[in-house]
Amino acid sequence: MLKSIKQNAVALISLVVAVTALGSSHWRDEVTDQNRNIRQASFEILKELSSLQLIIDYAHYDKDEQKGNPITGWGHIGLINDLSTIIPEPTPSRVAKLNEVWQNEWQKVRDDVESNQKISEEIKKTRAAVLETIADLI
Repeated sequence: MLKSIKQNAVALISLVVAVTALGSSHWRDEVTDQNRNIRQASFEILKELSSLQLIIDYAHYDKDEQKGNPITGWGHIGLINDLSTIIPEPTPSRVAKLNEVWQNEWQKVRDDVESNQKISEEIKKTRAAVLETIADLI
């Protein structure tokens, strides 16, 4: 038996190396794919946050009923919530806080300075959390 192992040592070592390389390659592909999904979702959240900020700015500062209709913000909030489910912390926690502030303040954003500031601040904090997540991927 020992003689057989010695005769086939190169083949056995090659087999172990091949299996290890295959496993490593598969693992790396999974990590790369996961990072790609997180990165793409993060960029989409950043775009949605910018759109949400524009809505509240148009509503509060320009009193523009078309561009600044806070009801349209719900679509952005919904998409941000959905995308945050595939992103690691701290983003989901920040998105939950943004959602909470939005639910409490969206109806007052047009006329109330404090509501505008609360939502803007949460957007800013959420953006920072998303950027932190992206930076951690690099």
